[in-house]
Amino acid sequence: MTISDACPTRDQARVQDAVWALAGRMGIEVVEPARTREQSTCCGDSFYGEIPKEKVLSAMRAKARTMPEAEVVVYCVSCAKSMFNGGLRPRYLVDLLFDEETVPGTLDPDVWHAELNEFMETHTGEEGPR
Repeated sequence: MTISDACPTRDQARVQDAVWALAGRMGIEVVEPARTREQSTCCGDSFYGEIPKEKVLSAMRAKARTMPEAEVVVYCVSCAKSMFNGGLRPRYLVDLLFDEETVPGTLDPDVWHAELNEFMETHTGEEGPR
C-alpha cells in the first residue's frame, strides 16, 4: 500500500508520524509516493467552489495517478473520494484499524458537499464550506 498524506497536515509531522507508525504496526508494507509529508499535494477537493467541478475531478484523478500503489491509506475523507474518483482503492485509516471496508458513498463533489453542509448544519448549527 501507499499513504496519501492530507494537505492540511503538511506541517503536522506528528500526525504524519502517527499515521505511518499505525500502518507499520498493522503490518502494512508502505511504498512511499514521490510527494509525501510536507511535500504532499492537495487531492483537489480544497478547490471545490473556487474552480469548476470538472477541474476538481480532474485534480482528484491527477492526485490518484501520483500514487505508486492501487491501495492507498488515507486519513482524510476528501482524499478517500479523490482516490475513488481516480480508480484506486482507498483504505480509510479508521476502517483499517477496525478491519472494515472503506465505502465510497457519493463521488460527485456537488452531492458530497451538499451532504457535508447538511451534516454540519445539523450537528453544529453552522454552515459547512461551500
